[in-house]
Amino acid sequence: MKQVRIHTISLGCPKNQVDTEWMLGGFGSSFVNAAEPEDADVVLINTCGFIEPAVSESLQVILDMAQHLTDLDPRPSLVVTGCLVSRYGQDLRGELPEVDLFLEIGRQGELGQRLQELAALRENVRPGLESALGGFSAARLLTTPSSFAYLKIAEGCDNRCRFCTIPSIRGPLVSRDEARILDDARRCLDQGRKELVLIAQDVTAYGRDRGQKALRGLLEKLAPLNGLEWMRLMYLYPAGLDGDLLRFLSELGKPFIPYFDIPLQHAHPDILASMGRPFQRDPRAVVEQVREFFPEAALRTTFIVGYPGETEERFQALESFVRDARFMHLGVFPYYAEDGSEAALLPDQLPEEVKEERRDRIMQMQAEISEDLLAGFEGQELDVLVDRAHEEWPGLYEGRVWFQAPEVDGITYVSGDIVGPGKMVRAVIEEVKTYDLVALA
Repeated sequence: MKQVRIHTISLGCPKNQVDTEWMLGGFGSSFVNAAEPEDADVVLINTCGFIEPAVSESLQVILDMAQHLTDLDPRPSLVVTGCLVSRYGQDLRGELPEVDLFLEIGRQGELGQRLQELAALRENVRPGLESALGGFSAARLLTTPSSFAYLKIAEGCDNRCRFCTIPSIRGPLVSRDEARILDDARRCLDQGRKELVLIAQDVTAYGRDRGQKALRGLLEKLAPLNGLEWMRLMYLYPAGLDGDLLRFLSELGKPFIPYFDIPLQHAHPDILASMGRPFQRDPRAVVEQVREFFPEAALRTTFIVGYPGETEERFQALESFVRDARFMHLGVFPYYAEDGSEAALLPDQLPEEVKEERRDRIMQMQAEISEDLLAGFEGQELDVLVDRAHEEWPGLYEGRVWFQAPEVDGITYVSGDIVGPGKMVRAVIEEVKTYDLVALA
């Protein structure tokens, strides 16, 4: 039987993970997951290259894997793709000669063909591998837990935030064809997924590259699909989250859940203007408008601290906003002066220790807010979507309630006779931690 044994490492965001799923699915029934690299014909590393720590992590993973593969006979082919490759291109080929194939994001659909060509050139590959690599097709192999799937609705971004390198890496906004998205969604649901998490660089921009506001039409078609219990929207750009869209979402009802992931990035108007954010106003207006339509909404956001020109006074404005807004979930990143970004050339760059200290101040405040908000759910009965069994404690499972997005928020530890991966169970919240819940079904 034709087999392609692949060991996969997917770094970075869910959008990268979906790319990995399409690459693996392209091999169809030939694909075999290799749990360990020494059992593989191919080691595939899908990299992240968005910010400095992600670049460093990706490079370290590549170097460590190359070292690990050195003495294997036959040695698996080492393939590197993703944002790091699209960002640095030819420079990597000279720096990392151990890599057999670099594949830009836009050419990931050529993976089977390129591997076939590589196998023909290499000596000492497993017999039959070259023929097994033929016939690469457009299919997707889900790698998330059996409870949910990511649904990528667009690629690239037309926003031009001065700190961001994504448009130069991923290109301009390109919305996926609606029919293909719906087909993708049905296939995910047919495999038992109960939650679809819509993702893009900017979900609110879907269809804008075609001169349309197409998100509403897409959501109207997704909502009634059989088996869909939760529909979650991630990466909602603040400028696109207007009253018309919020009114539509409030009327849409289930399976849409009132969880709003809005990357605000800062709260001071001078910093927002310098960042090139298209809404140079008090972000309180965005938060208040969401809560006007959804008083019970769970809000998630991210902030950048230590941006050039962020004085102590401007940072304190951000602190005040976080204190008043009381986000359910919040992430903070120190500013990184990324090569190729406009912000890297700005004056008044801040020392690293100032950035770290400000990040810690915000996160300490958020920890207290999170624990206080979660305390309000103690004793309540909520639906828990179960993701997986706990690795160490038999009978204990990891899941999420509606206001917990997968992989970025806290989790709900749940136990009970009816609990199992992929199930939606009703459970009582027995205990509250800083970011997590403990429940009994």
